[in-house]
Amino acid sequence: MSPRLPWILLLIALPFWLAASYGARYGFMEDGQWVGICADEASRWECQLRSNLGLMIHFKVLGWAALVTAVLAFFVPGRLGWGLAVLGLVFGLPALALYNTTFAVLAVVVAGLRLVRKPRAV
Repeated sequence: MSPRLPWILLLIALPFWLAASYGARYGFMEDGQWVGICADEASRWECQLRSNLGLMIHFKVLGWAALVTAVLAFFVPGRLGWGLAVLGLVFGLPALALYNTTFAVLAVVVAGLRLVRKPRAV
């Protein structure tokens, strides 16, 4: 396996993940069609999902998760730290798209710094 393969996969997957996050924001959370549907039939599973996503946005769950994993990744050495940094990005990009920018910006920067940091010499 090439040492560049994880980087290539990450650079391919993250833009798609960010696009999916913006799709959820504009196609599901802000679409007027869902507001009308959920006002009439709040028990539908789509409306429950939309409600729970709204609560996650309100309580900044994605932003906190991104920040915690990114800070942990910064202090954990090796592949585990790299994986935690990727997880921080996985939480941070949707948090950026879904109104949790305060924590998500810091988390994405910290996770990005952890990803590009040189491995320590043992």
